[in-house]
Amino acid sequence: MNPISIIGAGIGGLTLGNILKQHHLDFTIYESAPEIKPVGAGIMMAVNAMQIFDKLGLKEKIESRGNKIHGIFITDDKLKIISTTNVLALEKKFNSCNVAIHRAELQNILAENLGFGNIKLNHSLQQIQKKENYILEFENDFTTESKIVFGADGIHSKIRNQVFGNGNIRNAGQKCWRGLTDFELPEKYNHHALEIWGKGKRFGFVKISDKKVYWYALVNENKFTENIDLIETFNDFDSLVLDILKATKPENIILNDIIDLAPIPKWYAENLCLIGDAAHATTPNMGQGACQSIEDAYVIGKLLEKNRDFNSVFEEFQNIRRKKVDEIVKNSWTIGKISQREKRNQIRNFLMRSIPKSINQKMVEKILKLEI
Repeated sequence: MNPISIIGAGIGGLTLGNILKQHHLDFTIYESAPEIKPVGAGIMMAVNAMQIFDKLGLKEKIESRGNKIHGIFITDDKLKIISTTNVLALEKKFNSCNVAIHRAELQNILAENLGFGNIKLNHSLQQIQKKENYILEFENDFTTESKIVFGADGIHSKIRNQVFGNGNIRNAGQKCWRGLTDFELPEKYNHHALEIWGKGKRFGFVKISDKKVYWYALVNENKFTENIDLIETFNDFDSLVLDILKATKPENIILNDIIDLAPIPKWYAENLCLIGDAAHATTPNMGQGACQSIEDAYVIGKLLEKNRDFNSVFEEFQNIRRKKVDEIVKNSWTIGKISQREKRNQIRNFLMRSIPKSINQKMVEKILKLEI
């Protein structure tokens, strides 16, 4: 029997494992994949996540294996700035900086720190049943019993679906390609992240290591065809975008729908709690999906410092986290719709440029400030 089981070795599950380890709690993480692999290619760890990694003693390691990002810009298709975030002021205030990193690299850092012995790969959950404790049955015929269960198994969570029987997954009507390539960016972009807005399409890029550039491209679903040519689709964007696309091998590109989870009433049941995307999946427009799962793990850790009654902790956890994540899910969905507009883009860009920088800065600070 396991005292604590975590279902899912994504960034949220692994962070939670590291935090439980700090509390000297006995746990096992079950992951369906046979290996920790680079799904999604690159990721940006924002200042809120990096503050938590600092508390775990992992900040310097993540910075050294990723790339520090000191500027975040939204531009039009000719790279003319629409919006900027004063990152240096945020770095000073929170004593942390944004880091772009390969997703698998980050997962490996977290796994190494908590110990691979605590992670069971190739364990895909088939069924969970509540008896005196939880009975966990996996597709590889392994069965175990657990007193406490955390569902960190993503937007398509089997824990959520079987225990709560709810979860409305919403499709934003956008297709997203993510790619990774060896590319020499102009020096001025070495520590900057850019998102470029066009008509019904977007392109973003960031350097994640010495030679690697991570990029993503979005189009509205009504413009998508199975044989779509990205270079042709983005041929009205700055030539830098086309050069990045041309440098990318097809096998290093993945395609996904943009989806999120409509807010669900409750994240916890007796001796069980959902975290991260299983509880509150968001679209990626604010770069906060993984960061919010890290915050979930952190808040649970802080509550366990003064209270080892897990059911009481789970209730307080949802009370603390609910408002912030619901707001992020809502605002991220709205930003996705605004950024993918197909008409009146010049008006959109003008209005975006008209927003006082102080308002934008306050909004960002609110997201980056830890709640507890």
